[in-house]
Amino acid sequence: MPDKYRENGGLTPRISLEQWRCLVAVVEAGGYAQASERLHKSQSSVSYAVQKLESVLDMKAFSIEGRKAVLTPAGQMLYSRARLLLDDASGLERDARKVSAGWESEIGIAVEVLFPTWLLLDCLSRFGEESPQTRIELYETVIGGAPEALRERRVELAISPHVPGGFIGEPLARQVRIIPVAHPDHPLHQLDRDITIRDLRKHRHLVVRDSGSRRDRQTTTVEVAQRWTVTNMATSIGAACRGYGFAWLPEEKIRRELTDGILKPLSLRGGSERYQQMYLIFADRESPGPGALRLAEIIRREMEVNRCGVEDR
Repeated sequence: MPDKYRENGGLTPRISLEQWRCLVAVVEAGGYAQASERLHKSQSSVSYAVQKLESVLDMKAFSIEGRKAVLTPAGQMLYSRARLLLDDASGLERDARKVSAGWESEIGIAVEVLFPTWLLLDCLSRFGEESPQTRIELYETVIGGAPEALRERRVELAISPHVPGGFIGEPLARQVRIIPVAHPDHPLHQLDRDITIRDLRKHRHLVVRDSGSRRDRQTTTVEVAQRWTVTNMATSIGAACRGYGFAWLPEEKIRRELTDGILKPLSLRGGSERYQQMYLIFADRESPGPGALRLAEIIRREMEVNRCGVEDR
């Protein structure tokens, strides 16, 4: 190999992190066009980066089958190693920022929308009193959103009912109670008996969309012919309050609507209420920053204190 590729006794990398990033994006997004959208680059620049990488290594990462780029065996190895390389590079940058700043200058936290908003805000407020210089980047997520944010290292911490593979989830002290509800004038409340799944299938189901990029379309509570899928839980609550359908909603998110009689629990045969366990999950369990550790401690304490008899505030 020419001497110009050797420096300090080792090989000088000829492929940039950005080229590896393009390769990973093509694989995970499902194609060059989708990768260009994810990376906010032109499709031609993403394609050129991957072609340059293949040329330098003298191997093909993808084969074209129809209109789809499919990983070759060599490409699968490159993808796996590139994913680790990008994770290590991101981790190095995060650790460097922690060392230079003491406490982190910014902490990202992904929180499932089922989690009580007032409790989360109280926790963030208490943390802000101790570390006012630390910025908080809050991602309010649904179903796959928090696990995806952890895997992509966009956050340091997550509260989610779903623990992704390779991560450790710490159960929080109290579970979220979820109940089926509809407006008191909704036809389901006029049946004057326990409601069956067959009854539900005749009416519109209000669902909040999975915020992960790879959405699981099998996460709805009941399969129905009529469904509105919305982005925000507030929209689902508003639609239910106006009698547009029924929905399973966290009790603490709708206490005021229940008290005011705008929403009324549905009595389902076999039981109505469900409980969802929440987990506290670190993106980097081995070396979390001091700020992330302190925020997690505040969340644990507040969940313990408020696990019984709380009311939405």
